[in-house]
Amino acid sequence: MAQVELAELDFDWQDEDARLAALAATGILDSPPESSFDAITRLAAEYFQADTVLLGFADVSRVWIKSSWGEPVRELPRKDSIFEMVMAEDGPVVVADTATHPVLMTHRYICRRLEVHSFASAPVRSCDGKILGVLTIFSSQPRRPMALDELRMLESLAEMAASQLELRRLRRVMETCGPHPVRIVKGPEKSWPRRPDLRAALEQRQFVLHYQPEVEIATRRIVGLEALIRWQHPERGLLPPAEFIPAAEENGMILPIGDWGLAEVCRQIQEWNCEMPSLSSVRVCVNLSAPQFSREGLADHVEALLMRSSISSGQLGLEMTESSLVSDQPTALDVLSHLRKLGVSLLMDDFGTGYSSLQHLHSFPFDVLKIDRSFVNRMTQGEQPRQIVRTILELARVMGMDAVAEGIETPAQQHLLDEMGCRYGQGFFYARPMSAEAVTRLLELPGRILPEPDLQAAHAH
Repeated sequence: MAQVELAELDFDWQDEDARLAALAATGILDSPPESSFDAITRLAAEYFQADTVLLGFADVSRVWIKSSWGEPVRELPRKDSIFEMVMAEDGPVVVADTATHPVLMTHRYICRRLEVHSFASAPVRSCDGKILGVLTIFSSQPRRPMALDELRMLESLAEMAASQLELRRLRRVMETCGPHPVRIVKGPEKSWPRRPDLRAALEQRQFVLHYQPEVEIATRRIVGLEALIRWQHPERGLLPPAEFIPAAEENGMILPIGDWGLAEVCRQIQEWNCEMPSLSSVRVCVNLSAPQFSREGLADHVEALLMRSSISSGQLGLEMTESSLVSDQPTALDVLSHLRKLGVSLLMDDFGTGYSSLQHLHSFPFDVLKIDRSFVNRMTQGEQPRQIVRTILELARVMGMDAVAEGIETPAQQHLLDEMGCRYGQGFFYARPMSAEAVTRLLELPGRILPEPDLQAAHAH
């Protein structure tokens, strides 16, 4: 970019050493582009219809461009840059027309081949508030002043970049902390059920589904259910998925067990429809494992189950995690497109925990984002965890998706989510997973409105 005289800007350099230390901890400079950052610039470009979008991080003398959309920029001088304008403002900078700006009007502002006539930039901060970089959108034409919701969207995308940066820093700490002496206390050996046990369990109908309600946060009305598998072991009692799913994944039983769960959900919906014809608006979701998702003809299999059980496709939701999508993205997109044509809901589970979540959100046709419980649990610990949740909610809104907050356990978490405009949630605060018989009694409540929670019981679980 052409240098711009910014002498009129008053900038305080006292905190620069701490800022550079926070930047160095991320290892972001001189590193190759990462898909998570690429997704942010692409989303910004499409949302703002910008000619060029740059996401860069600045050291003493330069701004290293981590991701660009439009003009392929790699590195820029820091002196007289937009980064320094953002630093001086300690917040976003919006210039609707460079020709009328008191500092910029006497200069041509160039970004590679693009002559810039307007731009908007938001800071990307470290976890302790240091400005490490900026997300900037450029246009070759003057723009109208940025509306408040547009500014919030730009800041939300910058916050998402900050959260990805923090994940990168934490991973770098784990990789570089080195070996430490560890005293190993040997406990009882873990005995995973082997394949014959799981096959026998399936044949003897020892697996059961429990259901956890999803509610409308403002009203406590049940709007959906998530089906969760359990093993009613004849000797060890009711076992959670962690006790047998890893073994099923290792020995190949995950596919038949998963297929049983999907068929059982359809059968249960059919039974509820016969008992409660008004239940058609309640969606029941089942988790798909990676082998289920990658099986050939999944959409045909789901369609056959819907026809066999005579239920509406809108009553079935399919949840999948990011890890089940990444191995073969073109195939994943094709499968999701076929499922969506059937009319079933597609939910991305544990959104925000993967490095490429934002890229997959943009690429794949999901209807619902499920905000991972780890973000919900940290909301009461400070502003940054709350901002990450706000960012996810704003992204869902912009992309026309619903969002469900997982793992709500306290009144404070519910209150914060309600204030943020999160419509739906689930967690022990409302109800823990329960048998089909028990959840039927809840579905029969007037208006499907859950009673006020027993806070002691919710805390105990």
